[in-house]
Amino acid sequence: MAKKSVWSMCGMCTVRCPIRVETEGNEVTWIEGNPHLLEGALCAKGSAGHALLTDEERPLQPLIRKGGRGAGRWEKVSWYTALDYVAERLQAAIKSHGPESIIMSCRGGPFVDLLKAFIQGLGSPNFTNHDSACGRNVHHASLSVYGLGRKDLIYDVKKCRHLVLFGRNILSSLRIAELNQVLDMLDAGGKLTYVDVRQTMTGIKATRFFQVRPGTDYALALGMIHEVLRQGAYDKEFIARYVADFDKLEEFIQPYTAEWAAVECGIKGKWLQEFVQEIGAERPKVVFHPGWMLSRYRDSFYACRALHLLNVLMGNVETEGGQILVKGPGDCGAKGLRTLAGLVPKPAAKRADGAGWKYPHFDKGPGLFQLFYDAIRTGEPYPLKALICVRHDPFSCFPDPQAQKEALDKLDLLVSIDTHFSEFGWYSDVILPESTYLERSSLVATQKGVKPRFIMRQQAVEPRYDTKSLIEIVKLLAERLGIGQYFPFSSPEELWAWQLEPTGFTAKDFEAKGFVSLTDKPIMFDRANLDGKFKTPSGKIEIISQKLTEAGLPSLKPYESPAKPPKGQFRLVFGRSPVHAHSHTVNNPLLHELMPENTIWINKRQAAKLGVAEGDLVDVISEGATGTIKAHVTEFIHPEAVYMVHGFGRQVPLQTRAYHAGIADQKLMQGLLTEMDPAGGGLCLCECFVTVRRSAKNPKRTVEL
Repeated sequence: MAKKSVWSMCGMCTVRCPIRVETEGNEVTWIEGNPHLLEGALCAKGSAGHALLTDEERPLQPLIRKGGRGAGRWEKVSWYTALDYVAERLQAAIKSHGPESIIMSCRGGPFVDLLKAFIQGLGSPNFTNHDSACGRNVHHASLSVYGLGRKDLIYDVKKCRHLVLFGRNILSSLRIAELNQVLDMLDAGGKLTYVDVRQTMTGIKATRFFQVRPGTDYALALGMIHEVLRQGAYDKEFIARYVADFDKLEEFIQPYTAEWAAVECGIKGKWLQEFVQEIGAERPKVVFHPGWMLSRYRDSFYACRALHLLNVLMGNVETEGGQILVKGPGDCGAKGLRTLAGLVPKPAAKRADGAGWKYPHFDKGPGLFQLFYDAIRTGEPYPLKALICVRHDPFSCFPDPQAQKEALDKLDLLVSIDTHFSEFGWYSDVILPESTYLERSSLVATQKGVKPRFIMRQQAVEPRYDTKSLIEIVKLLAERLGIGQYFPFSSPEELWAWQLEPTGFTAKDFEAKGFVSLTDKPIMFDRANLDGKFKTPSGKIEIISQKLTEAGLPSLKPYESPAKPPKGQFRLVFGRSPVHAHSHTVNNPLLHELMPENTIWINKRQAAKLGVAEGDLVDVISEGATGTIKAHVTEFIHPEAVYMVHGFGRQVPLQTRAYHAGIADQKLMQGLLTEMDPAGGGLCLCECFVTVRRSAKNPKRTVEL
């Protein structure tokens, strides 16, 4: 059998690490990180990718619902039948209510051009994603300070001298390149300060660990700012040149001393003072990571904004060991890729979620998914009739799935395009099965950074079952809906050639390494001449954001102490494991063996009061929802909080390994579906209080007579 080596991109999580795949015949025999970029490194999830190929507990052919939504009765149909079914119902919705009645959502990432072209080609502005349950607060905070989004800044972790992380469990999130940079930084003598309500893999490696009371991140950041200003440990020259309204920050921060923050957070004030002395000596090679997922508390936007301001105080913009403005093809004197969305006229209708008009301070790019539920219920600003989710499961991603179902029942069509059964897919009307990432090619993508490049995912093996690539699914639907002209290709190879035509490169240029570098040397702007690089209305780094002011929102919000849990209750917090990518991998045959279910962490003293021992089953109860889970009793979590890994508690019967294994945290978040930070748009996913009690389902304890 013929052996070959293929350059691709992992699809086990949203990081999409570059990989090299070896095959023999139509079997994958080896997967490793791209040796030119990752030196072969790959996480457990990436190494388990080949298990997807033979896993039959995924949709193996198109399915159309029979009976009620969620009943699990499916008719196996041909692609011809399924695509016609979807196209006919989309056409009916468009004819009756206009193209804007269609919503499309996805997981985001480097290949969204295909989906944007499709939904905009229909004439709908309602393209969205999962980010309001992840990084929207970070994105909007970055825009409010620099006029640049969260992906317009990268962090030179490897060369920094001090990395500060607020709940960013960076050694468990397993972005391989970033993880290796952290370890290299530590090996070179750099310091790591970690802030969280519990100890983590990252906290264990940290030089300093602040275990804070849940919901007090903003207080700690304010105390840090106050102490930096008090000690004069900031870059006065940088601030004088590039920062507006610094005097407003000096005035605002006066009450928020290190001593005040220490009491509020439950730490020692001298630790905070010593920390600021250290970073004052180490700046500008100090990075306050603004976070990745900061949809946590009601003030998480302002906590994130304070972290951005701490970076500004360090003067670490466009410096080695600091935060660096990303560079694209144009910064290398190169042409960019041709885009499919560039062929499509912009839709005339305004977004149904209100981003960009009702909420002018929100980026209207992907908007805010949860706000579509209000539009669905009310029919304002216009009726919505169909939702297509591409590898996005809102029932696992957002709070209160039952409330979501009640809203979505008002829609005429729910479509899931996915490689696996999702909770949303199980409730949908049609499942269009996408081939696994090893069985499909994707668009050529641009990866920006100090050394921009183009990168490609190539198909490694033929699909084992009756599945199709997203490229093919979208094109076939587009042709049925009369917008085929926006997809001028008949194969991935033709699409690549079309994308690459302006650049002067061809697919052959990717054969050596799987990517094409646009520069040999890192590109850095002149730090003494950053005028014009900040895209705020003033052109300066804005301590007082003009956009927030125009929206009637404060830029520097007075701190409000978070509510303590009522007696007998705990604040529910959640996170991730290095083994799983949220709910996407919990049914993977190999990863299930490593972590078959989640547990609930509970403080040792609190557990003793409840009569709960390690491994006991406990009932976790919130308003209108309950679940049973094993307890992990530990000293390493704050007594006000309980914690679980996100993604478990699935209720798709065909996923036999994950079925009812553990608890789904989002199902406990009753009433939090539209509870969001009004300035940042991020959901408040850690504002749920739960009761924990020893379950009657435990085996009876025997007493020796």
